Amino acid sequence: MTPRIFCVANQKGGVGKTTTTVNLAAGLAQIGRRVLVVDLDPQGNATMGSGIDKRALALTVYDVLLESASIAEARQRSPQGGYDVLGANRELAGAEVELVELERRERRLRSALEAVRADYDIVLVDCPPSLSLLTLNGLCAAHGVVVPMQCEYFALEGLSDLVNTIKQVHANLNPELKIIGLLRVMFDPRITLQQQVSEQLKAHFGDKVFDTVIPRNVRLAEAPSYGQPGVTFDPQSKGAQAFVAFAREMVGRLA
Repeated sequence: MTPRIFCVANQKGGVGKTTTTVNLAAGLAQIGRRVLVVDLDPQGNATMGSGIDKRALALTVYDVLLESASIAEARQRSPQGGYDVLGANRELAGAEVELVELERRERRLRSALEAVRADYDIVLVDCPPSLSLLTLNGLCAAHGVVVPMQCEYFALEGLSDLVNTIKQVHANLNPELKIIGLLRVMFDPRITLQQQVSEQLKAHFGDKVFDTVIPRNVRLAEAPSYGQPGVTFDPQSKGAQAFVAFAREMVGRLA
């Protein structure tokens, strides 16, 4: 069984990529899926948000990309989340420079995932906001892209850049790659503009917009400081319940 591999990507920063990645992972784990999160961001937020101390990691995704360690050696278990994490820390920033010289530089992650494909149903890759060699490794390994976005004026501009990037990767490097869906996050239905942008998204992208909407939720925002996903930090919160609903919708779409 080959796992389905998804990048959580948006070239705009601060749109909730990491929150989406760790909470979707925890939601999928709750409904019985075997999940691996790959943290491709040198800030290591998905690692920390999963309850793993990035400073204490002996092996990270950096070692995997430079092929000095395997995913099986480098992965860690999220204590509360119930999924595995291939962690990242500041070291990863150096990988950019080192990868440039290497052959198959944009396919390193894809090759590494081959070795653990029997272990997982779904792999989620948390990409940095820039279009870098790290993001490219994620996009070359993935079957699809999940795009978390806030319903605000500039969100649509950033989206067209991302769509163009995905088209280029699809044409030149990974013919399997496509947008799986757009996830509306940090949504506040009381704000008229957000409703308008939400309607524009649906009009333009149709069924590519997930039905589930993630509300703006304080508990989701607090959870990372306690080193766990919001889904496990406060399972009764609206945000946690929305992410479990999203995990079910995602699995339904893959069926």
